Amino acid sequence: MTREEIIAVFKEKEVMLEGHFLLTSGRHSDKYMQCAKLFQYPDVSELICKQLAEQFSDMKIDLVVGPAVGGIIMAYEMSRQLGVKNIFAERENGDMTLRRGFSVEPGTRILVTEDVVTTGGSVKEVITLLKGMGAEVVGVGSVVDRSAGGVDFGVPFRAVLSMEVKSYDPDECPICKAGETPLVKPGSRKLLVK
Repeated sequence: MTREEIIAVFKEKEVMLEGHFLLTSGRHSDKYMQCAKLFQYPDVSELICKQLAEQFSDMKIDLVVGPAVGGIIMAYEMSRQLGVKNIFAERENGDMTLRRGFSVEPGTRILVTEDVVTTGGSVKEVITLLKGMGAEVVGVGSVVDRSAGGVDFGVPFRAVLSMEVKSYDPDECPICKAGETPLVKPGSRKLLVK
């Protein structure tokens, strides 16, 4: 799929939202990527993950690991495309860990996947966890790279769509200043923020 086709699919499936959004960081943006909506559609998520998996096909990956929650379904589909196992890491007492009987053997070659990378914080925590277990993280893949290549994981990082999504300090937000579009906190059922 071309970049334009991917963007068209993301808009059609309401993955790429446009408006006035309050981000988790407290900053404001005119775009929001809700990749969870992509994974409602197995046919589309299969195409997207297949395109990404092809970029890692020569790396001899043994296992795909995604951080909960956004990386769980993606790790499954990426592992299916690559023909390997998958697991997920999750937070326990604020730290990323492997639970539910998941384990990683030293030397395991791992691809870490995440639906959307902005600062890369969760992925970096997963990489640290896995390296601490003796695993070899060989790459990172995401559906969307919101940093436009600005995040360095120390391993090859590839995304289906790389773009810079601008965000603003609330006091400097041009959307607020225009006063025409209400501020919405995504993931909160379009809760309007006052």
